[in-house]
Amino acid sequence: MSQGTWTSTDGEKYSGEWKDGKKYGQGTFYYTDGSVYVGELKGGERNGQGTYTFPSGGKYVGEYKDGKKHGQGKFTYTDGTKFVGEWKDDKRNGQGTETYSDGGKYLGEYKDGKKHGQGTNTWSDGRKYVGKFKNGFPNGQGTETSPDGWRYIGGIQGWEETWSRKIHLY
Repeated sequence: MSQGTWTSTDGEKYSGEWKDGKKYGQGTFYYTDGSVYVGELKGGERNGQGTYTFPSGGKYVGEYKDGKKHGQGKFTYTDGTKFVGEWKDDKRNGQGTETYSDGGKYLGEYKDGKKHGQGTNTWSDGRKYVGKFKNGFPNGQGTETSPDGWRYIGGIQGWEETWSRKIHLY
């Protein structure tokens, strides 16, 4: 392997290790939109451990495969929300924990980037839902409780994106 720096005509820049004329090993890649990647590369793509910082301030620290988030990783959003867990093909997949900037939290399963499967969502006001999720929302058997003692155990279907009370109980 050799060391070197490359700059494209549009301003992208790579500084790091090379193998057979491709970015390979440890390096730093500066993108034209202001994003920066520091970490491992293979065959010219992000592969292995790395840190990707977005121009907005968001940051992903974790594993990559073929240029995509894949494996264990932590994503910190600009509002302070954090996700720690499993990724596959650039999407949340498997077990993960999302801690919201307002103090709420979700711990559970993800599929194709959405809450899906068994999980627990706790809101900052103390309400809690433990049960099944589908496509990002409570759906199926579960229990919802609130700090004032209100409790529902049963089926939930059709929650809207706003997590409003427009639900269908079965």
